[in-house]
Amino acid sequence: MQTDQQRRQYLQAMVIQTWLLRRPESRCLEEAPISENVDIHQANQVVSALEQPVVATDWHGLQAEVSVCRRCDLCQQRNQTVFGVGNPDADLLVVGEAPGAEEDAQGEPFVGASGKLLNQMLLAIGLKRENVYIANIVKCRPTDDRDPRAAEVAACEHYLKQQIALIQPKIIFAVGRIAAQNLLKSDQKVGDMRGQKFEYGDSRISLVVSYHPAYLLRMPSAKRKAWQDLLFARQVLNSK
Repeated sequence: MQTDQQRRQYLQAMVIQTWLLRRPESRCLEEAPISENVDIHQANQVVSALEQPVVATDWHGLQAEVSVCRRCDLCQQRNQTVFGVGNPDADLLVVGEAPGAEEDAQGEPFVGASGKLLNQMLLAIGLKRENVYIANIVKCRPTDDRDPRAAEVAACEHYLKQQIALIQPKIIFAVGRIAAQNLLKSDQKVGDMRGQKFEYGDSRISLVVSYHPAYLLRMPSAKRKAWQDLLFARQVLNSK
């Protein structure tokens, strides 16, 4: 059940003010033309349209759906969507936050310095980049590399859920606060979630939390803790 706060966040993302829907400047929202002022019922209909699950039932269909997505304003600034990369039958799924400038340019998650570090982290536990699958909470780059907003995360959530359902990984490795908190529906800090085995949603897929590679580049002293997280993730994976 959607809360009033979540509904307000959706409406704010669509430039809706105090239950009056104004014509958005963006053409990215999937909606028919709407008059300048509508009642709460009409506003709720627009919000509900954004909440409809993605109907793609296969990998290529889902990828095509994401490539033309207009469910939130992030589509305005993107060069391309960043669907994900790796083995769609992987046992381990890495989930990060959002694409950055390099990811937006290349259409692939975790490239550049963060990507190189992630590759090294995976190799340290005997996994190559092509052996796992790597995705993000949102598929488009937020402006100025800010944190994605709640409505943007919600607009992309169906895509990630379907990726997880299609991959059916044995373990999800959530890197960074945004990924961990949104996957677990929690407001805990990464430091408080480390070292524990969680379960993701109704699928009950094992989930382990660690620091984002970008954070490790800024705080090399945390790499020892990240190594502990990797060992723990490998332990959980090997127990499956």
